[in-house]
Amino acid sequence: MASPDQSIPKGRVAVGLSGGVDSSVAAALLVDQGWEVIGFTLHMFKEGSRCCSIEDVNRARRICDHLGIRHYVINVMDRFMEEVVRPFTDAYAAGRTPNPCIYCNRLFKFGTVLERARQLGCSHMATGHYVRLDRDADGLYFLRQGRDPNKDQSYFLHRLTQDQLGSALFPLGELTKPEVRVIAREKQLPIEGARETADLCFITGKGPAPLIEQFHPEVARPGDITDQAGRVLGQHGGIHKFTLGQREGLGIATGEKMYVKALRPEENIVVVGRRPEILSSAFTVHDLFWVKDRPPPDESSLLVRTRYRQKPVPAIITGSPDSSTPSTPETFPRIAVTLEEPIFAVTPGQAAVFYDGDAVLGGGWIENFTLSV
Repeated sequence: MASPDQSIPKGRVAVGLSGGVDSSVAAALLVDQGWEVIGFTLHMFKEGSRCCSIEDVNRARRICDHLGIRHYVINVMDRFMEEVVRPFTDAYAAGRTPNPCIYCNRLFKFGTVLERARQLGCSHMATGHYVRLDRDADGLYFLRQGRDPNKDQSYFLHRLTQDQLGSALFPLGELTKPEVRVIAREKQLPIEGARETADLCFITGKGPAPLIEQFHPEVARPGDITDQAGRVLGQHGGIHKFTLGQREGLGIATGEKMYVKALRPEENIVVVGRRPEILSSAFTVHDLFWVKDRPPPDESSLLVRTRYRQKPVPAIITGSPDSSTPSTPETFPRIAVTLEEPIFAVTPGQAAVFYDGDAVLGGGWIENFTLSV
């Protein structure tokens, strides 16, 4: 199936520029293709983050100067704090591990930027994500995984709407990261000091704990680390410093490798176990979103990924309404997912993204899980 953007007449396109290698190369490629490119940078967080800070804004400006294109900065610091950062800290304080990048992509990168871009006459919005855009026989857009399996970012974009996908361009979808680095060198892009954009880009090198404590100082209190039987193995300084499946930094000595198995915020307890005890065979997903607005049939056999870069595994979903039913939170609140092979550390708050081959179907948020042992 042909890529939907191959026949698009070249016009005016907005590029979301973070100041990093990927978005800079995406902009350069579009300039080469004959588009009138306008760079947009979101100033979302204070200095010291891994992107979106004033240092990244300045780097993006230098890149636009180098390419000879216009550059606009959109300050969304207050909204980003309220709509992404605060919910992130709330979830951590409640013992869940959220994925704020998925919200950020939909609300800001393909929300705020796309809205401003259209006001300036842009027909399309491009980013440096490693993902491919496609279109089915009915004219509906959907995503395919990027060609580089080590950089595929379809997981983070599974909640983009048809309107957003219809305006999207992904110039790096058919490229690998090494190929992108070569292009950056050949074009002499001024990206010195750029950091690799990563999940939780607003978190500093000290990790999420200091930020969480700013909003929820009550979580920074000591508690017990126990095994499943309740035997106390050590002490912790706050459950917000732990995630399911974590092995490093537990501060306990048992003579064998132990992993975080459960977080119990009500009791302020961290439960640990051996690796086989952290494997899950089933879980439920809520707040579902399907790219084509229709859920797959009940008892569909799909592929599911429960975290970024994880290899998708076969699964069967149950609890889905008839595929003719529009997918809304009211009619389609949750499904059960049964795995054909157990997954390590299925984590409440993270996204479960469903695939048909390499095509993204949609996803939702992991609610709870069933351990295999």
